[in-house]
Amino acid sequence: ISKEQGLTKPRVSEYMGSCILMMAERLSTKPRFMNYSFREEMISDALENCFLYFDNFDPEKSQNPFAYFTQIIYYAFHRRINKEEKNRYIMYKKFQEHVLETNDVGLMCDSDGTNLVTPFVYDNINEFIRNFEKRETQKKEKRKAAKEGLEKFVEGENDEGRESV
Repeated sequence: ISKEQGLTKPRVSEYMGSCILMMAERLSTKPRFMNYSFREEMISDALENCFLYFDNFDPEKSQNPFAYFTQIIYYAFHRRINKEEKNRYIMYKKFQEHVLETNDVGLMCDSDGTNLVTPFVYDNINEFIRNFEKRETQKKEKRKAAKEGLEKFVEGENDEGRESV
């Protein structure tokens, strides 16, 4: 439904809203998603996406709205997880850079100033940073390879078209 046609989006009933909320809450309890501290944000993002794309469901293409909304919720959860991991990476990286630049051991103490961050915790931070950077590098390489493959494919079509003319 488009604004050009003068039509507005349909209003989502309270019952449908509560059903979508229950679906999001239930999916957030699955082992893949349940241990995140930002579960409420995941659910909020999922609800926002479901209501945003509510009118895109086409009963002529599919008779299963449950699957449609579950997919929206699932991918909203993944987008939130990726966003939070990126934020955590930035925080860890800035912490690491600041500690290395200033040699301020006080930053590695707990709130009462007695205990240093254990090597185990610092190793976990370093490992997280390494893994995150490795995944980002792999994604960039994969995108670059796909782009090059697409360019070669398009060039191949152009070459074939010229030969046949």
